[in-house]
Order: sequence, then structure tokens, then C-alpha cells
Amino acid sequence: MEKIRILMADDHPVVRAGIRGMLETQPDFEVIAEAENGEEAIEAARKLKPGVILMDLRMPKMEGVEAIEKIKESQPEIHILVLTTYDTDADIVRAVEAGATGYLLKDAPREELFRAVRGTARGEAVLAPVVAARLMGKMRSPGEESLSPREIEVLLLVARGATNQDVAEKLHISKATVKSHLLQINQKLGVSDRTAAATTALERGIIRLS
Repeated sequence: MEKIRILMADDHPVVRAGIRGMLETQPDFEVIAEAENGEEAIEAARKLKPGVILMDLRMPKMEGVEAIEKIKESQPEIHILVLTTYDTDADIVRAVEAGATGYLLKDAPREELFRAVRGTARGEAVLAPVVAARLMGKMRSPGEESLSPREIEVLLLVARGATNQDVAEKLHISKATVKSHLLQINQKLGVSDRTAAATTALERGIIRLS
């Protein structure tokens, strides 16, 4: 089994220890290093080339968003999952625009964290439901009917080329439920098929692939 090599960046030792303890229960995870601030995260990423970086936002010396920008500039292949307690619109948008692959809150259940790390390692956009909802609310056009967090998850997968069966397996739902979500999405976006839905959502900024 090829392990996912993880770098953790957080300025609280107790938090790092707790997250490391959870991650190390999974046979496909390997925590290769820890960083206490953004500067250390950049240096560790350069030396160790992790598959996934778990990045806090508020850290001394250099905050998470600046570290994300610098890492993505020099090592665009590294996927970064923001793991933080902050869920304000400004924090979310800044992190996503800097190049974060995903955004998860620290109070997420451990299984959600595990799924997020694996999804991030595959380059999938992983967003906590509240984060997806905030991004959607910020980016949609005035008067446009809101897509639910689950509908955004479905759209992201479709935009990445996933079949209905793929979506069902990844989200642990039935194919019938996927079809139902797609019908609702088409209706809300005013389109007639899944391809048009994905294209329209990308054009409107409702979802992003990078």
C-alpha cells in the first residue's frame, strides 16, 4: 500500500499531537513532519515533498494563506488541506484563492477528516459543508437559487469527469440519489444535462477545479 505522506502545520503542540494520533490509526497515512508556523511549513515542504499538507491559518511568523501561496508557487503538485477553526468568508476565500485544495474545520468528525485527507491526496476539492455553502453564497448571482453543499460536492465530482456510479461510491450514496441531485442541480442552474451543469457552475464560479 502506497502511503499518503502528510506534513502538519499548526502552532499548537497539543492540537498537532491529537491530529497525529488520529491520522496514525490509518494504515495508508504517514505523518512525516510537523511545522509550528508557515516558514517551517515551506522549508519542510521543500525538503520532504509531502503528498498532503494540513495547514492551519493563524500561525506566528507566517500565516497559513501566505505559506500556501509560496508552496504552490514552487511546488504546485503538493495538495494542501486547510484545517482550522476559522470559517469566515474572508478566510475561506483567501485560502481557496491562494491554492488550497480543501478546507475543513477542526471540529469535523475523524472519519470526515480521513476522507478529506484521501480526497486531497487525489487532488479533489474537499470542502466542509458549511464552507461549501459559504463559498456558494458568496459566488452565486443575485437571485440564483442556492445549491446545497451536497449538490456542490456532486457537481465538483462531475466536473472532474466522474460517472454517476463514481459519484455514488465516493459520496456513499445510491445512484438513484445521484440522479436526483443532478435533476435538482439542472433545474436550479437552468440547464438540461450534467455536462452543461458542470460547465455553467464553473463559468459562474460556483465551483472551482484548482
